[in-house]
Amino acid sequence: MPLPKLPSKPATILPAKDYPQATAQRPVSAIAAAAAAVVEDVPVAVAARAPKKAAPVVKAVPTPKVAPVAPVAAPVAKAPAKTTKSKAVAAVLKAAPAVLKAAAEAVPTPAPVAKLAPVPTPAAAPAVAKPVAKTKSAPSRSKVTPITAEAPHPTKHKANESGIKSSTSRNADQAGTTKLFVLDTNVLMHDPSSLFRFEEHDVYLPMMTLEELDNHKKGMTEVARNARQVSRTLDALVSNTDDDAIENGIELSKLGNKDAKGRLYFQTRMQTADLPLGLPVGKADNQILAVVRSLEADQPGRAIVLVSKDINMRIKARALGLPAEDYFNDHVMEDTDLLYSGIVQLPDDFWNKHGKDLESWQENKSGQSATFYRVTGPFIPSLLVNQFVFLEPKNGEAPFYGQVKQLNGKTAVLQTLRDFSHNKNNVWGVTARNREQNFALNLLMNPECDFVTLLGQAGTGKTLLALAAGLAQVLETKLYNEIIVTRVTVPVGEDIGFLPGTEEEKMSPWMGAFDDNLEVLNKSDSDGGEWGRAATQDLIRSRIKIKSLNFMRGRTFVNKFLIIDEAQNLTPKQMKTLVTRAGPGTKILCLGNIAQIDTPYLTEGSSGLTYVVDRFKGWSHSGHVTLARGERSRLADHASEVL
Repeated sequence: MPLPKLPSKPATILPAKDYPQATAQRPVSAIAAAAAAVVEDVPVAVAARAPKKAAPVVKAVPTPKVAPVAPVAAPVAKAPAKTTKSKAVAAVLKAAPAVLKAAAEAVPTPAPVAKLAPVPTPAAAPAVAKPVAKTKSAPSRSKVTPITAEAPHPTKHKANESGIKSSTSRNADQAGTTKLFVLDTNVLMHDPSSLFRFEEHDVYLPMMTLEELDNHKKGMTEVARNARQVSRTLDALVSNTDDDAIENGIELSKLGNKDAKGRLYFQTRMQTADLPLGLPVGKADNQILAVVRSLEADQPGRAIVLVSKDINMRIKARALGLPAEDYFNDHVMEDTDLLYSGIVQLPDDFWNKHGKDLESWQENKSGQSATFYRVTGPFIPSLLVNQFVFLEPKNGEAPFYGQVKQLNGKTAVLQTLRDFSHNKNNVWGVTARNREQNFALNLLMNPECDFVTLLGQAGTGKTLLALAAGLAQVLETKLYNEIIVTRVTVPVGEDIGFLPGTEEEKMSPWMGAFDDNLEVLNKSDSDGGEWGRAATQDLIRSRIKIKSLNFMRGRTFVNKFLIIDEAQNLTPKQMKTLVTRAGPGTKILCLGNIAQIDTPYLTEGSSGLTYVVDRFKGWSHSGHVTLARGERSRLADHASEVL
């Protein structure tokens, strides 16, 4: 059937490689397929006898090159499915590396399967990554993500936990035994609720951790507040318990945290362990390492893991042969390539498969006419409310740009978009230069959308679009009273010291980006001359308030257009504090680039911006767009590519 027509000129089309077709399941690399083939060829009975007799298994291994690629820890776990004892599972897991090593030494020439091992480079990759042929069930909405042919290497997406967890932790998970986590001080100060985030596992606090908590409890910083909160939590756990209870462990579920099923142990006696000569004994990190080594000696059969946010601490622990991990419970996701982009490309045969019972109608909303389509089909469950969809046929037909408005099982309502790339729909003199900017302006100019997040590298137009939309809705349509701008004051280089003046004067050096964009927006008004531009600039300045994040707690914004710039430097807790300031009629915008995080202990996976993007997706009054193409200048675009 013919595609629906847009009433006006579509936005500028980006190359097809920017957004590939959405797939129902992520592709599996050739390496993983070859490893799975090796595991399927090994009989269950032979695998169970592998620790005693590894020679017969050699014939079942088709290629020696698979051995260094896949540790076979996860796939081999399928082999003992027919057995009932956990000992057989442990025997197979333990014997798998030896079996593959013996196979590598015995087989002189590689089998034809070895050709699957090399992973194709992006240049040789197909245009569209195909999903795995075998799918047992439809994926959940949160898992569906478009994957490009130029996306990062497929091996990057394999079992993220294998790169985060230590081997001791992985072995304990496979054996089904509980672990004992020794917490470093920085974990508690980073997340005061980390005591209750380890599920059924036990938590151990060395005396030096408590000592460092006491040293950091003074002050008004976020770290000092967290230290005091941890101290109050520990006091509540220890209260009304006798000495025997402390020695045998205190139940972490005592305060009502039902997810925490383990116990809390304190260091109640002096534990000594031999550390290498040359390590200062009085240093706190070294004393914690000594406690971990002593616990391993006292409890040889227990999986004991050090958890620390300090990279150097983890490196020292690994160098001493002690298992150490980062605290990743606060991470929204481990692979930021899976972050919700807000945009999905429809399959080429979308209208053929979903246009059987197509319904269409027109409505007038906010003074604009829009066309709606009700479609039903198998691709619909992978969509989210307020997600943008597009289809750009290669046969010369008109492209389709829409937004998901309603979802009900396999039925969705799609709305056509207002074309902001046309000059008649300009926003304060600004028009969309590409597809993503058109999507972003549809969110920014929609009064029903209360929370908007824009991600993108430098030069993609995040600040300019936000300011233009704010000025148009504050000064022209009078939808909001004023624009409030705030950002995190994290310097790129050395701090220049205290700044003079009032709150707005102190914040003005941090708002250079907004001044630059205001200058661009004022140049578009050429009818009034110099006096007219000066009057317009004074009027704009009177409607824009620059506020500091330090004084946001307790405030309520009513009918305000709030712009949070550089939001990637905010923690999830700070982001919650800001977003909950919204009163009736307030619209909040979060702008940022998660590749430019300057705050210590924050990563792309644990940033507050990543947190809100993941939590707000699918809500009917929020939207998100990842801007893909820079529009600043040809020099800036080339610099971002080559530098």
